Amino acid sequence: MLLEIAAGSVADCVVAQTGGADRVELNSALALGGLTPSLGTLLEVKQRTRLPVMAMVRPRPGGFCYTDAEFATMVRDADLLLEHGADGLVFGVLHADGRVDAARTAQLVARCGPRAAVFHRAFDVTPDPADALEALIDVGVARVLTSGQAPRALEGADVIRALVTQAAGRIEILPGAGIRPDSVAALLDATGCSQVHASLSAWQHDPTGNLRPAINFNATDLRADGFAATDPAAVSRMRAILDQRKDRVAS
Repeated sequence: MLLEIAAGSVADCVVAQTGGADRVELNSALALGGLTPSLGTLLEVKQRTRLPVMAMVRPRPGGFCYTDAEFATMVRDADLLLEHGADGLVFGVLHADGRVDAARTAQLVARCGPRAAVFHRAFDVTPDPADALEALIDVGVARVLTSGQAPRALEGADVIRALVTQAAGRIEILPGAGIRPDSVAALLDATGCSQVHASLSAWQHDPTGNLRPAINFNATDLRADGFAATDPAAVSRMRAILDQRKDRVAS
């Protein structure tokens, strides 16, 4: 029962490892859905943890239909992240109508070589998830992160289960979005998956964000008095639940 934590900092990754996570997805700007992390962050994570690091390649917030310049940036970032120790890449590239951009996806898969290429939740806005899954299998994607095209993975459990059946071992299905310790068992029961992706974050206060309330360094809909950080208690609790489930299956 594998636990992947969506991490936005070195501290998040250290907390994830301490709590028993098996893998991290390393991002910057998790409040924007996750963007490409800095090389400095990646290097520090590799030095301070033993966890496999899946590095996000996403050059901007918003959707996933990229200009030539944006995609060229993604390719450069992909090469640099892999060169500096990323154990795999996480990305999503779509056409304007939401279909998987197979040609560009294949380019990024090729950059990964033997390391894992993961298609992220851009998958959840594709018009036909079954067709999208076949497109990803065809170009060699190793894993797809999905909420079953629902706001939360538990709400999309039926679609996730159908994807697992369709995949038939040809690609991994990684459920993610809104998974917490109190919902993970129900999700696994409903989908048949053996791995989950979760942020498990809690608010961490930073008093300097509100020293001058008229000055806001965030977008207007984001709080200025702190940031979300991985919650060590939630990670440990999730690990314990997954281990209990594994023991029951083994017995």
